[in-house]
Amino acid sequence: MGLVTGAVVEATTRLLAQQSTPDATLPPSTVPDVDVTPGVWGFVAIAFVAIATVLIIVDMTRRVRRTRYRGEVRERIEAERAEAAEASAGIDDERRPGDERPGDNRGPRQPDADR
Repeated sequence: MGLVTGAVVEATTRLLAQQSTPDATLPPSTVPDVDVTPGVWGFVAIAFVAIATVLIIVDMTRRVRRTRYRGEVRERIEAERAEAAEASAGIDDERRPGDERPGDNRGPRQPDADR
C-alpha cells in the first residue's frame, strides 16, 4: 500500500507544480449560426410547451375556484340546517301541552293560568 500511496502523492505533486497558462481569448467559432439556432422545430416545441402550460394553469384555476365555491355552498347549507334544527328545537321547547298546531285535532287552545 505504501507504493500506491507514494505514486499518488508524486502524481499530485507533479500536477500541482505545473504552471497553467489559461488562454484569455477563445478562438472564433467555425460553426455557422444557422446550425446553432433551434430552428423551426425548436420554436414549435417551445410554443407547444407554452400553450400546454397556459391551458393547464387555466384548468387548475377553474378547478380550484369550483372546489372553493362548493365548500362555501356546503358551509351555507350546513349553517342553514343547523339554524333550522335550532329553530325547531326552540319551537318544540316553547310548545306546551295545550298549544295548538296546524293539523292538530286536539281542539281549541286552552288558556294557561300562569301566563
